[in-house]
Amino acid sequence: MSTPALEIRGLVAGYGDVSVLRGLDLSIAPGQLVALIGANGAGKTTLLRTISGLIKPQAGEISLEGTPLHGLAPYEVVRQGFVQSPEGKQLFGGMSIRENLLIGAHNARAREVRDQTLKEVFALFPILEERQKLAANTLSGGQQQMVAVGRALMAKPRLLALDEPSLGLAPIMVDRLFESIRRIRDLGVTVLVIEQNVFKVLQMADHGHVLENGRIALSGSGRELLADGHLRATYLGI
Repeated sequence: MSTPALEIRGLVAGYGDVSVLRGLDLSIAPGQLVALIGANGAGKTTLLRTISGLIKPQAGEISLEGTPLHGLAPYEVVRQGFVQSPEGKQLFGGMSIRENLLIGAHNARAREVRDQTLKEVFALFPILEERQKLAANTLSGGQQQMVAVGRALMAKPRLLALDEPSLGLAPIMVDRLFESIRRIRDLGVTVLVIEQNVFKVLQMADHGHVLENGRIALSGSGRELLADGHLRATYLGI
C-alpha cells in the first residue's frame, strides 16, 4: 500500500480557546483530485491554515508523503511540498504577471527548475504567456485566478491546495479553470480543492470529503457523494 500524499490523524485546531477542528481524520491518496466541501464555518479554511503552519494544532498529526508537517513553520511546509493558492488570489497587482509567477519559486528546490516550471505554467495557461509583461491588476478575475494557481505551481508542490478557486468567476471561466485543474492532476500533482460549487467540483473529483462541525462526516467518490441523499438535500437543495 502506497504512502498517502496527505495523512491527518486526530487534528484539533482553532483560534484561542475555540476549537474549530475537533479530532479530524483525513487521508488523500497520491495523484488524486480531491474535493473538500462544507458549509461556511465548517472549518475548511482553518484546516488549510493549520496544514500550512499558519495555525498551530492543539493536538493531532499531519504528514505529507510520510514527512511530519505539524510544528513546522509555513516556509518549511512549502519546502516540503504542501502549497496552497489562497482564497481571493492575493496577487501583487502592480507587478507583472511574470513577476507574480516567479515569486512562487522562492524555495531552493523550486528555484533550481524555475525556468522549466515557468514553461509548464505557460503551457497550462497560454494567455499568461501572451500577457506576461502586463500588470496583474489589468487582468480579468478569471485570468487573475490563473496567475494565482500558476504562482502556486511555481513552488513545485507535491500537493496543491486550492481555496475557493471559482469564487466570483463567470461560468465560462469556471469551466476553463476546472479543466486546467484536471490537467494539473493529470501531470501527477495531487490536488485538494475547497469549493462552494459542489456540483461541479464533485463531477471532476476522484474522491470527496464533507466537513461538518470540525470533522469529516462523509467520504466517497465524486459520483457517490453526488448520489447521497443527505448531501443533495444539504448542499444542492435537491
